[in-house]
Parts: sequence; C-alpha cells; structure tokens
Amino acid sequence: IDMSRAGLITLTEVELSADYAHAKVYFTVFGAEPQTATEVLNAKAGWLHSQLYRLLHIHTVPTLRFFYDDHVVRGMAMSKLIDEANRSSFSTATDAVPDDDPDDDQA
Repeated sequence: IDMSRAGLITLTEVELSADYAHAKVYFTVFGAEPQTATEVLNAKAGWLHSQLYRLLHIHTVPTLRFFYDDHVVRGMAMSKLIDEANRSSFSTATDAVPDDDPDDDQA
C-alpha cells in the first residue's frame, strides 16, 4: 500500500488502554479523503507497530487503530456559522438605527 495516498497526516490524540495493549490514534489529514487515509493507516498499522517496537525498546507496544478526528472540521464549520450569525445580527441592528444626523436638515 502506497503511504502517499494517505496525504499529510497530523496526529491529534492517542487514547491508550489501561494495559497499554491498544491505542486509538486520532488524526487529521490534508490532501486526501479521510476514508482513504484511514484505510491506508490501518493497513500499515502492523508495520508502524513493528517500527515503534524497534525504535522505542519498550516491553509493550500497543496495537494501533486509526480514526479520523473531525473536531477541527466541525469547529471550523461552527466558527463560520457564528461569524455569519454575527454579520446578520450586525446588519439587522444597523438597519434599525434611524439616520438622525442634524446636519442633513440644514441647507
């Protein structure tokens, strides 16, 4: 499996089981579909596990399972909705304010 299909991966969180045997690894991705990245990472989980074992020299290296972390995307969508609501609220408020400039009445 070609890892380049996974895009640019950023690990955002790791949940480790109490016995250190299993790890849920959450990630975001740029340049690939989340489903594709998840498939590639989970297909390479065994290889990644062996690399961690070789590099870390620890007794228990957890089994890795990868999950797409959509919190960033959901946060950006929520922020956009808030910005739109604020703009709408501001334009409604400015439309309701009468233009009572006393200089306009003088000629």
